[in-house]
Amino acid sequence: MSEQTQYDYDEFLICTVREASDEDKTFLENYVREKEVMGKRIYYPARDTNQIDETGGYRICCDNNEGMRHSREVVVYWTKKSQGTKFDLGMAFEQHSFSGKNIRLANRSAVEDIVFEQLHTEKLKKSFEMVLLTLDNLANSIK
Repeated sequence: MSEQTQYDYDEFLICTVREASDEDKTFLENYVREKEVMGKRIYYPARDTNQIDETGGYRICCDNNEGMRHSREVVVYWTKKSQGTKFDLGMAFEQHSFSGKNIRLANRSAVEDIVFEQLHTEKLKKSFEMVLLTLDNLANSIK
């Protein structure tokens, strides 16, 4: 997408909704509030996507995809527990691959801690968290 593209939102926030702990909710609400005070338009699925879905989640996925498409970039609040976050990350990655949409991390230090554990204790060589750090690095190098 060109720089002249008009977006409805500055950021689409991928985050856990159904599995969100009180700590997650506090972080997310503070993140959204801080960004909006700065004048950013944030699509926050817990607030902006109707979570009552007679289709078993299909409409939620469609609504989130639409919100993501109409956002300048995607920001991810990553936790290992959220299944919807993984699905949304797949949609965001497609937009990153084909249109260059940036994907950033809202909670990079938490993801770095997960990756440290994966590399040093679990001896993993690849993970969603490692991909997220790469995407965040790419987005931050473009600024």
